[in-house]
Amino acid sequence: MPTAPLLSVADARARILAEAEPTAPESVDLIEADGRVLAAPLTAARTQPPFDASAMDGFAVRSADIATLPATLRLIGESAAGHGFRGRVATGEAVRIFTGAPVPAGANAIVIQENTTFDATTVRILEGTPEAGHIRPTGFDFRQGQSFFAPGHQLNSRDITLAAALGHATLPVHRRPSVAIVATGDELVLPGEPTGPDQIVCSNPFGVAAMVRRAGGAPTFLGIARDDRTHLAATVDLGRDADILVFIGGASVGDHDLVGPVLGDLGMKLDFWRIGMRPGKPLMYGRLRHHHVLGLPGNPVSSMITTRIFLVPLIQAMLGRNDVVAADARREAHLTVDLGRNGPREHYMRAISETRPDGTVTVTPVRSQDSSLLTPLSEADTLIVRPADDPPRAPGKAVHILPLDF
Repeated sequence: MPTAPLLSVADARARILAEAEPTAPESVDLIEADGRVLAAPLTAARTQPPFDASAMDGFAVRSADIATLPATLRLIGESAAGHGFRGRVATGEAVRIFTGAPVPAGANAIVIQENTTFDATTVRILEGTPEAGHIRPTGFDFRQGQSFFAPGHQLNSRDITLAAALGHATLPVHRRPSVAIVATGDELVLPGEPTGPDQIVCSNPFGVAAMVRRAGGAPTFLGIARDDRTHLAATVDLGRDADILVFIGGASVGDHDLVGPVLGDLGMKLDFWRIGMRPGKPLMYGRLRHHHVLGLPGNPVSSMITTRIFLVPLIQAMLGRNDVVAADARREAHLTVDLGRNGPREHYMRAISETRPDGTVTVTPVRSQDSSLLTPLSEADTLIVRPADDPPRAPGKAVHILPLDF
């Protein structure tokens, strides 16, 4: 594999996202729509409320009949939610009404129950004046044809509740990008299997798959590909239907790093394979037929961080999300400890953030930045993003952070 200069994180990310095209739309039931991304605008199929509705329990009357109080009116019927009164309120008449019920024709005011006395045939209005808020007018919430949410909007529980009220049983969303994950290396065994004297447990794919699912993708673990060209090529073929192929390990240029050569033989067009960041320098990206191909470092921490920085935005872009940049936005925090000068590569330091009562966010690096240690990564909730050659920073100084969760 030819040597290439180190690419900046920003440039690498931009090149990956430039290749991203939204997946095709599909229709899903409301019950399955949480977290999905709209593929088309959402418009109201109906008007809500579809009639003038009472906001209170009380009596529907003509305002002219209660201009002078007290006033006694004849009760002519009842209007309840789902069972409206079909007649018309005339001079000197009233209809018993309940919250959510249609306001009868002829009535233009609601008198709340607390301001009345009544029996089976009459109601006596004792005090109070009609208030506009006692009637919810037709279309008070929304009207048929009104637009809500542009394509690219990620749906939450509140949106889905609204969509149901708008009259939609299903919603048009982008298909979840399928992500096939392959671990590589003779040293790996699956969790729960016995390990040989030179082997370790394969942990990375499961964390990567969790981040893929949280980002909106559909992960599949294809297993461990051994350090053998034939076996690796056969494993690649298992992911033939995936939108994204992710290889963990084997993306560097060592004698046992076979991912690049095998994918090259299969026709992959390599874009880049080295990034000016730590951890995560040996990161490969290319295209193989319709696949996006990412080769992540085999180091556990490196694979998780590069997933967060590169794979998550790619999935979000393929979902057509209109907030990919916002979802990856960095914010400011204040250090609690000294940091020495950074080296020539952008550094993503695992750290723990805390929001103080005054709203100030502080951040403390975990006990070790060794990129093989998973315990400190589990303790961390954020990354301190240090530019290349960043000068020393004292406690209280501001730094940029990127949440590990999104």
